[in-house]
Amino acid sequence: FVVALNKVDRCYDWQVCPDTPIRDALAKQSEGTISEFRTRSTDAKIQLQEQGINSNIYWEMGDDDWENSDFVPLVPTSAVSGEGVQDILLLLCQMAQRKLWKQLMWHANLQCTVLEVKQIDGLGMTVDVLVVNGYLREGDRAVFCTLDGPVIAEIRGLLTPPPSREMRVKSEYIHHKEIKGALGVKIIGNGLEKVMAGTSVLTIQNDDEEEDIKAEVMADLSSINNKLNVDKAGVMVQASTLGALEALLQFLREETDPPIPVSAVGIGAIHKRDVTRISIMNEKGKPEFATILAFDVDISSEAREHAEEMGVRIFTADIIYHLFDQFTRFMENLMEQRRQEAAAVAVFPSIVRILPQHVFNQKDPIIVGVEVVEGILKVGTPLCVPATGGLHIGKVTSIEANGREQETAKKGSSVAIKIVNESNPTITYGRQFDSTHCLYSTLSRASIDALKLNFKDKLENEDWRLVVKLKKIFNIL
Repeated sequence: FVVALNKVDRCYDWQVCPDTPIRDALAKQSEGTISEFRTRSTDAKIQLQEQGINSNIYWEMGDDDWENSDFVPLVPTSAVSGEGVQDILLLLCQMAQRKLWKQLMWHANLQCTVLEVKQIDGLGMTVDVLVVNGYLREGDRAVFCTLDGPVIAEIRGLLTPPPSREMRVKSEYIHHKEIKGALGVKIIGNGLEKVMAGTSVLTIQNDDEEEDIKAEVMADLSSINNKLNVDKAGVMVQASTLGALEALLQFLREETDPPIPVSAVGIGAIHKRDVTRISIMNEKGKPEFATILAFDVDISSEAREHAEEMGVRIFTADIIYHLFDQFTRFMENLMEQRRQEAAAVAVFPSIVRILPQHVFNQKDPIIVGVEVVEGILKVGTPLCVPATGGLHIGKVTSIEANGREQETAKKGSSVAIKIVNESNPTITYGRQFDSTHCLYSTLSRASIDALKLNFKDKLENEDWRLVVKLKKIFNIL
């Protein structure tokens, strides 16, 4: 392949030479610009070398470099002003003649790849394939790859569009008894519904071992079988080809933080059965995973209607990152909604010490200055005194520091708090409790579970250690 070193026009003081061969454009640049170009191209070569790729500027490559199939030519270009574009086109032609001519020569061994699987009125389920080498004949027994294993189908018809028409344009097809590569062709047969785009197709001849042909067709799927393993709970991923599915799964599992679990995968257009398949997440109590991430695939109108009925979301995009962004925004909004719903139950762990010189009101509402000894003190936190048998002091209704109200106070901070006890307004500072008693957040099993489920990322490790400490104090199992 060829690597384009794009944005060469971003070099300092670059003189634009529209649609000019790159060497002619470089000849018109100043010494400072040439120096920066050399520095940047050297950095690019080093970065490629770190990935195990040998490379060089293409006009500096010797005969040995061209003969070495592992050596990659670099072509400086500018997509904005067009410098170097001619060089890329020239280089592709030269490489085809100098390095790839053996691979480009036609041979009789069948080399065929599935492009698309779709329903055609009057023909049923058909498979569009690209025959690169060899022959396909009507009546051949063809072996296709599916997620359920190899499928053998007799080729009932080979169709091509009229000359100067694409396969996607609806028109009368031309029937063929035999097709010779390289050519795109539509295959008619039975049992082709689950054939996967991007996989190979082979035919079984009289002297072939059927099991060997099946194994060869399934080789592409077997090589990524570990990556196709799914989780018990997760979203459904649907892609246009096997390669796209592999790339999407790798991105979701290895390049996202946290990883997005996947419970089902599929290739091709999304149908009603796919929606039904993932809707089970609603029944499992995981409604956020009743979601289909559709990468570069079509969605039938029936599937969309069924998704609305079953409470299944379908996110679509032609770029993997856009798909990830859509799902991430959905999860963030869902988590924020759950946090708001759980705010009344979840209690953050904290221990505060009363500052005796800052007692502003002794009786309901009690207003005192405190220092947060451990944990996080939040508005709404119920406080108690374990040393006096778990005496309930009241609930924190406001926190103020330096004349400003705030929602939380972390370890080490000194703030003024207002405590209201609606159930027992007679609680008085200096009578039932005083500055010798620390105030503790009143935790329960329900509040701890709410913290784990909705606020796990809001607490540090030392906060969780405090939760364990308070569990022992309040005898929570």
